[in-house]
Amino acid sequence: MSGRLQDRVAIVTGAASGIGEATVRRFVDEGARCLVVDLDEERGRALAAELGDVAAFRSTDVADEDAVAATVDDAVERFGRLDVMFNNAGILGAVGPIADIDATAWHRTIDVLLSSVFFGIKHAARVMLPQGSGAIVNTTSTAGLRPGLGPHVYTAAKHGVVGLTASTATELGRHGIRVNALAPGGTVTGLTSKLAAGDPDATEVAAERIGSRGPLGRGGTPEEMADAVLFLASDEASFVLGHTLVVDQAYEVVGDRNHMFVSMGSQLEQGRIGGAD
Repeated sequence: MSGRLQDRVAIVTGAASGIGEATVRRFVDEGARCLVVDLDEERGRALAAELGDVAAFRSTDVADEDAVAATVDDAVERFGRLDVMFNNAGILGAVGPIADIDATAWHRTIDVLLSSVFFGIKHAARVMLPQGSGAIVNTTSTAGLRPGLGPHVYTAAKHGVVGLTASTATELGRHGIRVNALAPGGTVTGLTSKLAAGDPDATEVAAERIGSRGPLGRGGTPEEMADAVLFLASDEASFVLGHTLVVDQAYEVVGDRNHMFVSMGSQLEQGRIGGAD
């Protein structure tokens, strides 16, 4: 343990599994005290109990502003301050052709994926502004930077997170509060396992399918994403504001297309492309 978050207090939403759980464990390893926030009470309470006095659990619907405000107040009351807010909770939400998506499904998806981030930033800022410091990290997605990687409403919401992150960073950075985002790609979690293999517990099967076409030939792990969140939350990212950090093995956003040109160059050398004399 290097203590990169020593004596700091963090809230992690969507903390009972996947990237959220891995981040809580990473934060605690680095000296932080964490409020574990999730609607999955069984797993959330078990994680907090396992970690001991440095963690506590709170059940929160992040789409409810009053609930998010109360959660921030709870963290301050329990631990004395708030230094890191990781707005990570999410769902896949509405799916299907655009003509078939009803307004109720649209609003619920937007509320969980985008409004929740607004609430988290707003109420974290409320308590961070007086202390003149803090780090806010929001989970977006590679689907928030490139179309075709998620359902319509999910894609719209994740694009919104990218924009909100950049916009609020310009305001809050003047007060010592850094706002950044993580864009995971091809990560093996319960949600992606359900999409890839039809079963949230089929992580081994999903790992063979997710990201297998990328340069590294594998899916990412929640722990790798947690390392990226730790960087954005720590003093090592002290000059990083409004940034969306893509962690996707240079595949979904950058695109693994260099192989075409490598192959083309090889064929040019062999006189198989162009007007070779």
